Amino acid sequence: MGDSITFGFAIEDREHQSYPAQLAHALGDGWSVGNFGRNGRTVLKQGHAPYWDTREYKAALAMNPDIVIIKLGTNDLRPMNWEKHQADYVSDYVDLIRSFQDLDSEPKIWICYPVPVYPGHDKFKFGNEVIVNELIPKINEIAEQTGVSIIDLNTALSGKKKMFPDSIHPNAEGAKEIAKQVANAIMKHVSASAEQAHTHPSATH
Repeated sequence: MGDSITFGFAIEDREHQSYPAQLAHALGDGWSVGNFGRNGRTVLKQGHAPYWDTREYKAALAMNPDIVIIKLGTNDLRPMNWEKHQADYVSDYVDLIRSFQDLDSEPKIWICYPVPVYPGHDKFKFGNEVIVNELIPKINEIAEQTGVSIIDLNTALSGKKKMFPDSIHPNAEGAKEIAKQVANAIMKHVSASAEQAHTHPSATH
């Protein structure tokens, strides 16, 4: 789930090169990966374009997934949203996470630090320091409240301006790096779960 970066905006072969598509390839057979990204969307319910109102959100819930990756927050930092509604960011994000924690599938959930914003984009003049100093502390608070895990895409994509032709949207190479980070988190979780199941097998009666 996410915004234009998840959707694959500006990637020529989005169907095969968006980060969810490359994640599906990295995970291999046996996995069904859905791309529920929507351009320009916000966590904020009072933002200019709430993710809550999208068909992608409803479709993600209907998938009843085992794993959920949420990468939202960049559009919330636009002045029209952040200056007016930043006080609601934590509670709105917690509500979004709870809507998935309440599913029958009881999915494992990760939320992501946004990728860096590099200088040069006319709509995102706030710079990466606002992500680091204002948004990431709130994401940490959200993770603590909900018990979800975090994937640090900000550090992973830091210093890689060449992967962001328009300063904010990754190209196919940048999407591959995002997919790598997400796949690593998922496979570590799968391995740990398998090891735990082997160490503590369920009793049968």
